Amino acid sequence: MARSPRRAGAPRLQLPLLCLLLQGATAILFAVFVRYNHETDAALWHWGNHSNLDNEFYFRYPSFQDVHVMVFVGFGFLMAFLQRYGFSSVGFTFLLAAFALQWSTLIQGFFHSLHGGYIHVSVNSMINADFCAGAVLISFGAILGKTGPAQLLLMTVLEVTLFGINEFVLLNLLRVKDTGGSMTIHTFGAYFGLVLSRVLYRPQLEKSKHRQGSVYHSDLFAMIGHTCEQTACFKEQLHCTPEGPQDERSSLRPSCHGGPMGSPPSPPGLAWEPHTGTIFLWIFWPSFNSAPTTLGDGQHRTALNTYYSLSASTLGTFAMSALVGERGRLDMVHIQNAALAGGVMVGTAGEMMLTPFGALAAGFLAGTVSTLGYKFFTPILEAKFKVQDTCGVHNLHGIPGVLGALLGVLVVGLATHEAYGEGLGSVFPLIAKGQRTAMSQAMYQLFGLFVTLMFASVGGALGGLLLKLPCLGSPADCQCYEDQVYWEVPGEHEDAAQGPLKAEEQDTQA
Repeated sequence: MARSPRRAGAPRLQLPLLCLLLQGATAILFAVFVRYNHETDAALWHWGNHSNLDNEFYFRYPSFQDVHVMVFVGFGFLMAFLQRYGFSSVGFTFLLAAFALQWSTLIQGFFHSLHGGYIHVSVNSMINADFCAGAVLISFGAILGKTGPAQLLLMTVLEVTLFGINEFVLLNLLRVKDTGGSMTIHTFGAYFGLVLSRVLYRPQLEKSKHRQGSVYHSDLFAMIGHTCEQTACFKEQLHCTPEGPQDERSSLRPSCHGGPMGSPPSPPGLAWEPHTGTIFLWIFWPSFNSAPTTLGDGQHRTALNTYYSLSASTLGTFAMSALVGERGRLDMVHIQNAALAGGVMVGTAGEMMLTPFGALAAGFLAGTVSTLGYKFFTPILEAKFKVQDTCGVHNLHGIPGVLGALLGVLVVGLATHEAYGEGLGSVFPLIAKGQRTAMSQAMYQLFGLFVTLMFASVGGALGGLLLKLPCLGSPADCQCYEDQVYWEVPGEHEDAAQGPLKAEEQDTQA
């Protein structure tokens, strides 16, 4: 039965109208409230007779570049492992991050840089906005493939707002230390997304299980992605029935990349390499953790601790993956994700006197625990708790984020004047001034973790209820993890490939 014009037109207008509404509202708020700060405004900077080399731009912009690449390239390609969801993984990452950095500039500005009724922006505003976008993309990973772009934009509005409130409570009211964001970014983003996924639970998601895995690519040299020249290699027809999709494809023809007979096909058009995301994130993570720290020894120390922690987490991941793998084989899912857990683990304690040995130990623990999480806990999470975590954000961001927060509690509790000397004031100003003891600061750190978990859980529940509104039109259970629902996919005949996806069906929604 054909759709009525009203029902057919509503999804078509939903995304453009929402984009125009959000961009228009953001532009108006920028016009009213946002101004350059003293290091960006031409009149204020030259009135002070400063040397251009003293401008903070030259000290912070290299770190911003690295963080920016992590957000738009690293996160996007890390989530491009689904065989028929590459366009959506990278494209929706682009969309959400572009909006989140605007909205977070306003939200964070109201809490941190509001002076004289105006929000004053600088290169630091850009870095902090990218951090917020990173938290949104972590949550996106938990519900990847199961939501539409309009739902994701509304999720971003809510999450960025709660991110700003949580960050203000922790950093300004509780005065906790969390420069690399183990709590404010990773823990918050992960558990916001996990609770959101629980509320949006789909009992009939088995209908799309055949598209939830990755595919084998022989050409690993082209790490960012490569065009499949034989786009007509497979013509996949998706016919949604009450029993699920009927997949009609030849099992006797080789894949587009010369794989063995009967191997899963690459998605038409492009074969995305998730390894790209891993490599970019791994390389630039020291900049991510050190970008907002105090210039000098603090930033230097943070980069070193992250560097060593990532190295150790990689070794721990390879060791544990081979140990728990079938016949001692490595699992690429573990390598792509758990190898990054060391960067999450030292997000809180990276600025502190963790010591190089402490960084190695923390990283190895993070890689090991994360790998075990992917192997054993992810199936339990779905079977027992009904949390369908597409990207395994609980193992990469959730558990390592909590462990990183607890590591921060330990390192803060051990802080002494002898260990930090005159640098105690730059790392723990309240301890240096005698307003807090090391133990009381540690208790504030622990309380900050509980506050973050509370904001993330409540926010995820509210977000789930919002995204379940019928008017938002989430994909059907048998159309999840499929680019053709929202994208024009090259190499496919519209009538043959996209027609079945446009047909109306009766499907169980969560």
